[in-house]
Amino acid sequence: MNLELLDFRRRVAEAYAAYRHAHDPEQATRVFRLFRDKLFGSHPESALDSDQKQGFRGLPSYPYDPGFRILAELRPTPNPGFLSLSLGDDGEATLRKVGMVEVALPTGTGTLDVFWIEGYGGGIFLPFGDATNGKSTYGGGRYLLDTIKGADLGSIGNGLVLDFNMAYNPSCAYNPRWVCPLAPPGNRFPFAVPVGEKYRGAD
Repeated sequence: MNLELLDFRRRVAEAYAAYRHAHDPEQATRVFRLFRDKLFGSHPESALDSDQKQGFRGLPSYPYDPGFRILAELRPTPNPGFLSLSLGDDGEATLRKVGMVEVALPTGTGTLDVFWIEGYGGGIFLPFGDATNGKSTYGGGRYLLDTIKGADLGSIGNGLVLDFNMAYNPSCAYNPRWVCPLAPPGNRFPFAVPVGEKYRGAD
């Protein structure tokens, strides 16, 4: 791991820690988005290449909606097992289902499988897709939690904080040099989740 990547991950982890300790989630999300714009536009480990950074004016996002922030109990999954996902030159990622969450949002209800990324240390991973994909958000879905990369919204007891206002597009949405695990079929909602990060300059 080079020092630039270490610095990038440290900054992301610190930004999520500040979000978790904030008393006002809406304001914390606003501050986080400004941080993410700055990181994308200037850091050497940004998902953007040098040419993209020259024209970068910030990541578009939906307005904050408190109805899309919930506390979801992590429950045992009726279908435990593993997923193996190709990461191109980086090999494969093995994801183990560790539970499921029931999600009730203003636009619909559903369930999401919660994964643990196998390997040293591991981490929670929660990707999802919805009806905005391919329209105003990335076609492959978005990420909500990826604790290996620092994307951790917190927990209370046996409940995970799921603030879909903090949903973000994977790096591969911005540059083909990245290969990202995408939301599996079981983690795709038939309804829209019109909060969080949009894709490129979509309105």
